[in-house]
Amino acid sequence: MRHRIPVDLVLDTGVPPGVTAREHLVTQLRDVVLAGQIAAGAQLPSSRSLAAATGYSRGTVIAAFEELIGEGYFQSIPGSGTFVAADLSTGSVRRAVPERARADRGLAAPSTSSGATSPHTQNLSPGSPSTRFSSTREWQTAWRRALRRELPSVPPPPAGDERLRELIADHLLQARGVQCGRDDVLLTAGTNDGIGLLMHGLSAEGPVGARIATEEPGYPASRRVIRRLGGQSIAIPVRDGGMDVEELRSRGGRFAGALLTPSHQYPLGGRMPVAARLAILDWARDQDALVIEDDYDSEFRHGAPALPAIASLDDERRVALVGSYSKTLSPWLRCGYVVVTNPEIRERAMAARADLGLPLSGTVQHALAEFLESGGLRRHLARVGREYAHRRTLVIAAFDGVPGVAVHAVEAGLHATLTWEPGPSATAAARGLAARGVTVAPLHTYYDAPANAPHGLVLGYGASTDVQLHDALRHITDVLVGPGSATTADDQGCRSVRA
Repeated sequence: MRHRIPVDLVLDTGVPPGVTAREHLVTQLRDVVLAGQIAAGAQLPSSRSLAAATGYSRGTVIAAFEELIGEGYFQSIPGSGTFVAADLSTGSVRRAVPERARADRGLAAPSTSSGATSPHTQNLSPGSPSTRFSSTREWQTAWRRALRRELPSVPPPPAGDERLRELIADHLLQARGVQCGRDDVLLTAGTNDGIGLLMHGLSAEGPVGARIATEEPGYPASRRVIRRLGGQSIAIPVRDGGMDVEELRSRGGRFAGALLTPSHQYPLGGRMPVAARLAILDWARDQDALVIEDDYDSEFRHGAPALPAIASLDDERRVALVGSYSKTLSPWLRCGYVVVTNPEIRERAMAARADLGLPLSGTVQHALAEFLESGGLRRHLARVGREYAHRRTLVIAAFDGVPGVAVHAVEAGLHATLTWEPGPSATAAARGLAARGVTVAPLHTYYDAPANAPHGLVLGYGASTDVQLHDALRHITDVLVGPGSATTADDQGCRSVRA
């Protein structure tokens, strides 16, 4: 059945086989924008009136609006409504979103780019999330309530706000199966601060000289924190989605700990198998070492079931779980946590925190507690999870069938890693993309020994809209396999992938 809606458009409410009502509605709304039936900047009917006019449930309409907002076609203005994006060019979007028959293959239209520098920077920096939550009523309400609190005349508790720590402990039990109490949770200013705090808690003598096994490749900032505090970062190769435990066992000398990203290895992707998780616990027992589990990207699983956190398998208090809201909300909040169940390590970490002070605003702590308690965070994660899953399909489709180019790390999270052979060097590719206004990270920067890295780029798809992502992916394809991939001095004899 076809229904006329308040802006004089006709929608079909008969859902075809094999698609959901939300997918059918999204496709139709996208099509009317591309056809120019709704002008850029025009206001859309409310979700309630559109649901009443079409017979779709209001929840379906809201979900469709959210998806199209994430794709960049619509924008939501709190208190005013939902509008077609004001800066939307239907000509460029028509190329980005072809007919439904190609939808499953994504938005990889052939490029006709001349290679000119883009006037707008496309931020594909890894780890940059969608920050649309900040305009939602739930977050603004949480922030207002936090601001209405009377400011204390004493500093925040060194461990952080008790209410927020209790909410985090409850969330970890429900979401990750980690049994911990409020007193086991220490608030931090993010992952690096949490790792630094654990370094101080490793021994009474402090972190100087402490040997920490780190993944190769792995998060470079974590290695820098370890070394900044006088520790030694010992690179252990990654195999089958996680640190190679057998290789770790073969290394001589005592280790104070091992730093892992088992939920989604960063940046190559993959998950550490359960057998390897149990093996790392055995290693920690033999070494009397601490396993530092960076629970990176555990919130966003794209079809793959989550494996148990190593901390949930630990019955000897040898695991410290590190979490952060930088990827789920915004790095500007500077809020994270560590779960430390070992009383001696926790006591030493708390003593260091008392000396250094908690670098986290008490008002931010109160706002986050309100956001968690209201369910705002849970609903935000569901919304952006759908956006990230959709953009993931666009990244995969953009390089499907491109000879020599492989896509990794897309089973979870909000980043992808590209590798190619042969082709331009990663340095040359990143420089060429920067000239076009696209920000990415060369894969070799994640290696302790960069010479061992394959040609590769790490790109994030969390902060961009679908339209922006399509444009950036087109530039990446041009640089890797198109006219922009001519050999340079940096390439040292490498050829185009299509050569």
